[in-house]
Parts: sequence; C-alpha cells; structure tokens
Amino acid sequence: MPAKKVPILVAIFQLFFSLAGFAKFEKIHTDVLVVGGGTSGVAAGIQSARLGVRTLIVEQTGWLGGMLTAGGVSCTDGNNLLRSGIWQEFRQHLYEHYGTHDLASGWVSETCFEPLVGDSIFKAMVAAEKKLSVQYGWFFDKVLKSADTVTGVLFVNLWDDSLEVKAKIVVDATELGDVFADAGAAYDLGMEDKAYSKESMAPGKNPIIQDLTWVAILKDFGTDTAKKYKPLNYDSTQYYCSCTDAPCPDGKSYNASARKMLDYGKLPDSLYMINWPAHGNDYYLNAVEEKPIERLKLYQRAKDQTLGFVYFLETELGFYNLGLMDNYFPTTDRLALIPYNREGRRVRGLARLNVNHLINPYSQKEKLYRTGIAVGDYPVDHHHDANSFSPKISFPRVNSFNIPLGALIPERTDGLVVSEKGISVSNIANGATRLQPCVLLTGQAAGALAALSVKKKKQPRQANIREIQQLLLESKCILMPFVDVHPEDPNFIAIQRVSLAGILKGIPKPGDWENRTYFYPDSLIRVREWGRAMKEYDRQFPSDKLTDTGYLTIKETFKTLLVYFKASGDSLLNVKANNIIAELGDNSVIGRRWESFYFLNNYRPNRNITRRELAVLIYYLRLASNKDWTMDWKGNFLRSRQSYKRKIN
Repeated sequence: MPAKKVPILVAIFQLFFSLAGFAKFEKIHTDVLVVGGGTSGVAAGIQSARLGVRTLIVEQTGWLGGMLTAGGVSCTDGNNLLRSGIWQEFRQHLYEHYGTHDLASGWVSETCFEPLVGDSIFKAMVAAEKKLSVQYGWFFDKVLKSADTVTGVLFVNLWDDSLEVKAKIVVDATELGDVFADAGAAYDLGMEDKAYSKESMAPGKNPIIQDLTWVAILKDFGTDTAKKYKPLNYDSTQYYCSCTDAPCPDGKSYNASARKMLDYGKLPDSLYMINWPAHGNDYYLNAVEEKPIERLKLYQRAKDQTLGFVYFLETELGFYNLGLMDNYFPTTDRLALIPYNREGRRVRGLARLNVNHLINPYSQKEKLYRTGIAVGDYPVDHHHDANSFSPKISFPRVNSFNIPLGALIPERTDGLVVSEKGISVSNIANGATRLQPCVLLTGQAAGALAALSVKKKKQPRQANIREIQQLLLESKCILMPFVDVHPEDPNFIAIQRVSLAGILKGIPKPGDWENRTYFYPDSLIRVREWGRAMKEYDRQFPSDKLTDTGYLTIKETFKTLLVYFKASGDSLLNVKANNIIAELGDNSVIGRRWESFYFLNNYRPNRNITRRELAVLIYYLRLASNKDWTMDWKGNFLRSRQSYKRKIN
C-alpha cells in the first residue's frame, strides 16, 4: 500500500469510531509521568523506577528507544570511551546479544546494532523494573496545569480515544519539546544572534532548524529479488553527487565510493542503515509547532526523499540485491517509525549551556561544569545542506563536556523536568548535545531528578545539585568526561566529586569526531597549582603561604590543610587535624587508613602525592561534600556556615 494513503485511512478510521461512539476516555494516576519512550524517555523511566517511585512512560509508537530504535539511527555517535550509566548498560546487553565487543560493522561508529534488537533490549530493561509501566500508541495532546505547575497530561490515539494521566512530576521526553511548549514555558526555536547566545559565530536570529532524516534499513537479499518501489515524483537528480559513483555535473561529488557510502551504516545480519547527509536522505522540514498527530501528514515529503534515495541506490547505483523488508518496521511504507529529528524547541532553563562552555568550561564566569549530570564528547555537528537558505556557520573545535542540571528545569514552570533535545542549550551547542548517548544519559539524570523530587515532596528547582550528582555517581554515571577513570575504578566517585568542585581539573584533548578529557590520576601536581585550585574553591585557603615551586608532597598537603582548617573556624576538626600532622608517620591515623580504606599504598609523608591520592584525601576530608557547600544553578559556591561541619571518619 503506498505510504501517502495512510493519513487518509487514519482520518477515515477516526471519523468512523467517533461517529459510532466508540471513543473511550481513561484516567490514570502515577508519581512520575514520562511523556515519550524515546532515547531519553526510556532512560528516565528506568532510573526513576529504580529509585522506588511509581513511574509511567507513555509512547506514541510501539517501540522504545526513540532515535536509537524507532528512528533507525542505530549507529551511535560519540561516547565510545565514556562508559557511563544506562548507556553502558545498554551496550553491555548488545555485547551479550552479539557475543562480541566489536560492534563497528559500519565505519561511522564503534556501536552499530539492529534497531529491532535495541528495542527488545530496552523493553527487557523496562520489564525488569517493578515500579515501571508503559502505555503505547498515545500521542501527546495537551498539558494539565494548576497555575504555573504541571499536574498531568492528556493523550489521544488514532481512534480518537483519550487518556488522562495525573502525576506529581512530568518529564518532557518528546522529540520536539511538545510538553513544555504547551505548558507555557519560555523556549527558543531556530538560530540565534550573538547578543543573545553570547557566541561569536552565531549567525543571527531566524527560524531555521537542522535537517531531519527519515531512516531506511535495507537488507542484502543476495540476489535481485527485493521489491523495488519507485515513489511518485521521483527525481534522480536530487541524489547526484552523493558519492563518486553517482552522476555529478559540477564535479563536486562527496568523496566516497558508492560502496563506502553504503558501508557508512552497515549493521549486523546483512543490514544497512540509510542515513546519508550528502545529497541523500536529509530533508529540510520544520513541523515543530504542529500538533504531534498532525505532523504525520507533513512528514510524507521526508519519507518520499528517502524512498527516492533507496530507489536510486537499488537501480542507478546498481545495488539490485538490496531492498526494504516488509516485516522489519511495523509501517506500511517499511521505513522507520519516526523521523530522526536533530533539533526542536529548546527550553529556557535555570542554566543555559552555550558553545563557550564546550570550548573552555573552566574559564567561564558561569562554572556550569560543577553542576554536570551527563557527558558527551561529540563535536558541534549541524546538518543544513538540504536548506539552501541556511546561513553558513563556522563551527569551533570544542572539548568533551557535561550537561548542567539547570538545563533540565524550566525557568518558571513547576512540576516539569525536560530531557531529550529540548534541554536549555544554544542553537549551536545543540549540535553536540543532541547525539544519542548524551541524550540517553541526560534522560537518566531527568529520571533521577523527577524521582527525588517526588520522594522529597519538592519541586525540581529546589533540588540539591550535589545530592543528584552523588546519586548518579552511585549509579555509575560519569559526570566529568574523563576517559582514563572509569566507574569500575575504586576511586571513581572521589575523583569525580573533587573534579566537579573544580579543585582538580581535567586536561582536554580535542579530536575530530571524538574529543577526550583526561584526569591523569598517576601524575603529580605542583604546589602552586594546588594553591591556585584551592584558592578558587575557597578564598580562605592560605595560598600565600605556599612558596615552593616544586611538586606537592603528602606532608606539605597536610600542613597547608591544617592552616586552612584553622581559618575555617572548625575547632573540632582543628584538634583532629593537629593530631594527624603530629603523627605524620607510617603508623599514623592517615597512614593506616591510607592503605586499608582508600585503595592507596606506599604511604611516605615526604614523597610526592599523585592526583589520585590528592583527590581521595580531599574527598576523605569532605572538602568537596554537599554538606560543606551549596551551589547556585550557575555553579557558583554559596558558603553556608551552618553546615560547615567536617568529620574525619
């Protein structure tokens, strides 16, 4: 059946059921409602349920995983070395399914898999959570509110039934930010000017968004047995210059052979993901402000672009053995269930990440890295070639980064947490934060924030940043994007917490498609570097007492900390600190605990201390504890004398 008839049939079914009086209305109550079972939504639901909170995911398709599965984008971009949270859990399931850690079947990614396999994995992960349930086949319709607080959501389906879900906290995990927009939260859509975004390369305000792609999965049938469908209005010239084997009158073809173009998204089991930007199936269509159920009609143009490209591959490029399968995606046109939307609305949150924070997070006035809850390592990557009116932007080289917690919380709307690609970032930064692993991890953080808000009976804006971070760290989530200290490391949490405080900073190494940041745990630290770092952390730190230009020793570390503790006014700790300094020998309190509790060794007071040991020591003394400091949403420390009590355990 030709795909273009589907909207007409949908309309006929809707009219029939409505006139016949078959439409139903159902009400549900839950603690956390996740709108959308996409990449971030499934992670949000799993994390929320793991915290013991009753959670419901409502998804419009019959699949879980969004762009990773229903969208067909199953060669992932980024985070290959960042083995974090549910992203790593998902990959571990893939390794077990395929019996190997080598999933680089396509050259675009280190993690390629079949979308159907990804969907089955997510469904198994969801089924394992007793507090989590899913409702399929429902489209977002409108928000339920009380004043400025979201209290629930109304959904509709293709048969004109309605589902009302009341919840204590709602997570907007929709592809385009439908929930927060309907809730009246302020948001941005399209490109921005320099004054607003604070980015020197911002092109100026306009409504242009990135191209979307409707992915196809092709099967190698071995022979010319696959059905070929030539779409209406097929124009082969649209696909000229897509590769060196395609016709290209101007001689500016993409520098890849037809075979290399196909192997870009090669999947296991003789499948190929067709997601090719260069004169392929990228398509410009801005349907963001339409109702979700109304977008189905507009999306046909993007589908036709993909069907034409598939026909071009099958015929004019000679891949007669390839074809769409009738039984892979449950769609009449055999394409993915949803489009790959690279950009939608972006909420205006309590914090806003722009490209400057990606270029150098430590030098910004806003220390957003201190509030990080998810990591990414992809460069800024925008798709605009399908829109000839899009201005050209010179994208800067960036570092690996983290997402600030405040980017998930609307400025004024309560009862709502935002995830997916709708978080509070600039148009340019969205080109790095929109990729699948980063979005999934952002969803996990959204689920943690939502669940904790329910348990503590507080609004998300009242959350304690360090408490959320600690919970995520205990869930093996990486919050500072270090590639050389993984969650399996016994000192992982200590190093992450001290780095989140900014005391010991990472060393970035930008790359083309995989940026890296290193902690270098076995390296030494100079005395003056230690002084500057602690002074930035707390102005009371006596950095003026440090005159040595060499490397910091264990003994020097304790001496400077003793002076610091005296200045802090914490008399209880001063006594214990004095005792520690007086006993700087192999049998001292620290010496004994150094080896037995904190996985360190070779305790000799006069030797140089490593960055790992310094991080563990700082964490042990609770210098970077949520009980020592409070932080605003910009990452600025607010000293709290009432809670300035440290204990040496």
